Amino acid sequence: MYTISTNNSPAPSASSSESDSSPVSSPDITTSGSTFTNKVEQFTALLENDLRVKVAGVDLDGILRGKVMAKSKFLSILESGFGFCSVIFGWDMHDKTYAEELSISNAVNGYRDIIAIPDLTTFRRIPWESDIPFFLLSFYDPSTRTPLSVCPRGVLKRVTDSLASLGWEAMCGVEFEFFNFRETPDTLAAKGHTAPQPLTPGMFGYSLLRPTLHQDYFYDIFDQCKEFGVNIESFHTETGPGVYEAALSYDNATRMADMANLFKLSVKQLGIKQGIMPTFMAKPYGDQPGCSGHIHFSIRDLATKANLFAAQPGEHSTTENAEWETSVKGVDTMSQIMKWFTAGLLAGLPSIMAILAPNINSYKRLVENYWAPVTVSWGIESRLSAIRVIGPPQCDPKGTRLEMRVGGADINPHLAIAACLATGLYGIKNKLPMPVAPTTEEVDIAQGKVHIKERLPRSLKDAAQAMLAPGSIARQVLGDAFVDHYGATRLNECRLWETAVTTWETKRYFELV
Repeated sequence: MYTISTNNSPAPSASSSESDSSPVSSPDITTSGSTFTNKVEQFTALLENDLRVKVAGVDLDGILRGKVMAKSKFLSILESGFGFCSVIFGWDMHDKTYAEELSISNAVNGYRDIIAIPDLTTFRRIPWESDIPFFLLSFYDPSTRTPLSVCPRGVLKRVTDSLASLGWEAMCGVEFEFFNFRETPDTLAAKGHTAPQPLTPGMFGYSLLRPTLHQDYFYDIFDQCKEFGVNIESFHTETGPGVYEAALSYDNATRMADMANLFKLSVKQLGIKQGIMPTFMAKPYGDQPGCSGHIHFSIRDLATKANLFAAQPGEHSTTENAEWETSVKGVDTMSQIMKWFTAGLLAGLPSIMAILAPNINSYKRLVENYWAPVTVSWGIESRLSAIRVIGPPQCDPKGTRLEMRVGGADINPHLAIAACLATGLYGIKNKLPMPVAPTTEEVDIAQGKVHIKERLPRSLKDAAQAMLAPGSIARQVLGDAFVDHYGATRLNECRLWETAVTTWETKRYFELV
């Protein structure tokens, strides 16, 4: 990523605990003419030897929708933005318009244009596309000139702005697992999207041997992503045929969401060049573990850079769960702010499930007897819980954080990070007590009983209805306009699934019924 004067923050550092980078804000739509004159001059110089520029914004499914434009056109729209067809928020991932007419984009308003503004702080070049300049877009309402209610980058910005008003910023890390296949879009279509050939055989997590089979692809991902401003902290094979896992370097919420989205694009494009097709589908196989999209969170003070999730010496809890707070090892490493944040995330979890598990297939991963959580639960270093609390002695106190383990690799990173931060902030503002005790053997033994925890929604339809319910926490923290639109898009997906005839049905019933 290129350092430009529109962003005075230092480059992010690769660290599993805290980055020293400052927050990045999307540009305001109204800025003084002199400032933009300077920017035009600066980017005219930066792009002196370029003929074209690539731009893209994020839709509700986390898919980048964009175009290549002439450099002269790009330089002319830095201040005013340009018209972008609103249909990207009026159709699904296969470009079929929603059955229900939604407010942002519909036949009545003629699928009007919305305003797209390039975020100049996201300037980078795509190394595998002859270093073409690239910028991410944010979308604005053409009538009010305010951030579009359903723009994923705008949704996240509203949350990070709320944190900034308190003098805080969110730090995040995203981990993706993804299967890889020796396929192309054409070969997979010819097979009817069945029986793809795995890139490597067998179950071999953390293997030093398997990546050698496709070493160019493996190292291209790591090296080319770095050149593209997408920083990978660690990269290895995961258990399953042809599975890789990448952990992105900890950074602030905005940059992390951008990097996570661009990571998926990068892997897919690099794979295409080598006849390899990766998938971030949550559950490609019925008999294999699924693909996770875990997110790590902490909050730090903007002024001091101190991690506000780490308990300070002498800090005492003010919640009402004294028994487990004193009996469960590790709880004392959590600050009060961290406990309130965790409580808010737990309270809001059922209502944001449609964001953390956004597709029909997502719920095939969230089943019992796998390492994917299915209840409203948390625990100290517990990989069986929805939220895993990580702190000393597993890390330095400044690295204290929580890991949201519900999401799959199919998440929209901007929406998933925004929803988790918003519900966590809701817990802080309302000083919520923990709704459940931690998942530990010690608590069960001490209380002499097994805890029956709330089951998370079992299907996308259940999750969408929980989100759309009147007064849901999702409505309170993300707003009615977003929830009404997004929830309707998930119900549209459910309707498509309910009317589909699957190969399972034809195999089971075709001959015998």
